[in-house]
Amino acid sequence: MVSMNDTTHADSRTRTAPRPAQRVAHPSPAIAVDELVKHYGDKLALDYLNMEVRRGGIYGLLGPNGSGKTTAINCILGLLTYDSGEIRIFGEPMGPTSYDLKRRIGVVPQDIAVFNELTVEENVSYFCSLYVADRARRKSLVDEAIAFVGLDDYRRFRPRKLSGGLLRRLNIACGVVHKPELIFFDEPTVAVDPQSRNSILEGIEKLNAEGSTIVYTSHYMEEVEQICDRIQIIDHGRQIALGTADELKRMIDVGERISIEAPSLAADEAMRERTLAALRALDAVHDAAYEDDVLTVSCVQGAHNLIDVLQELRRLDVPAGHVSSRTPTLNDVFLALTGTDLRD
Repeated sequence: MVSMNDTTHADSRTRTAPRPAQRVAHPSPAIAVDELVKHYGDKLALDYLNMEVRRGGIYGLLGPNGSGKTTAINCILGLLTYDSGEIRIFGEPMGPTSYDLKRRIGVVPQDIAVFNELTVEENVSYFCSLYVADRARRKSLVDEAIAFVGLDDYRRFRPRKLSGGLLRRLNIACGVVHKPELIFFDEPTVAVDPQSRNSILEGIEKLNAEGSTIVYTSHYMEEVEQICDRIQIIDHGRQIALGTADELKRMIDVGERISIEAPSLAADEAMRERTLAALRALDAVHDAAYEDDVLTVSCVQGAHNLIDVLQELRRLDVPAGHVSSRTPTLNDVFLALTGTDLRD
């Protein structure tokens, strides 16, 4: 909008034209997927999928097994052909022979992809050589990558001598040694100990802080919530939700889940049914259930849900034991939106 100050009068008969508004140049997304369709025979794997990954972020791509995540990633990487749609990386079309673009991408697969015959250092050096020809530059990058994942003491070890967590770190070093601008992490913390998991997540956040855009897939929702700034959920090859973790949680009815130990209801079926009916009748209650001596009450978002539930139990003379309350998790979002637990 042009303000009055943007227009001046030369005299009563002439007026200068308003200055055009300045345009702010926004860089193209790291990934732009438009209406992507992919069939495997009669099976529709990607159903007009759209996806936009902004530069400099950590993007969570989630979905149950068979949802189309792997197919989408392989199409984005130029490893699969597709029926229709468009894929652009850093504003440029991506295809099987887009080698200049592929040099700017790193991939850390779920399966360990290293050579058992080579040492840690030789593995990292080999993968670096696929992108960097200069030996001096390659040596520097290899040293940096090994230090980055904390494998300096294991340089001469072969992979079969490494623990699961150390193998995962080696897998990461091989995928990021060439300092890619865009990195795909496919379930990098599967079957590792908590210490290794924390180390891997901290490493991913550090790579992002240094400028790499991250696409992250995982079945561990606490990880996704911890590191991802945007999350896309897909199922049956199409997007069903997109937003921050908090935005996704606001999409479902359940705003709070209250658990109350009530062993006295176990032996009194009539009282148990009256209690459940009374709790379900509360304005904020979405559902109530009883199992293994515990009442579970699902509520919509509200400031006084716990107080209302406990007052109702007191009115019914139902003794309450241990009480806990939690907000919805991303797995709750999955159950609500897909009907499928993420770990299936």
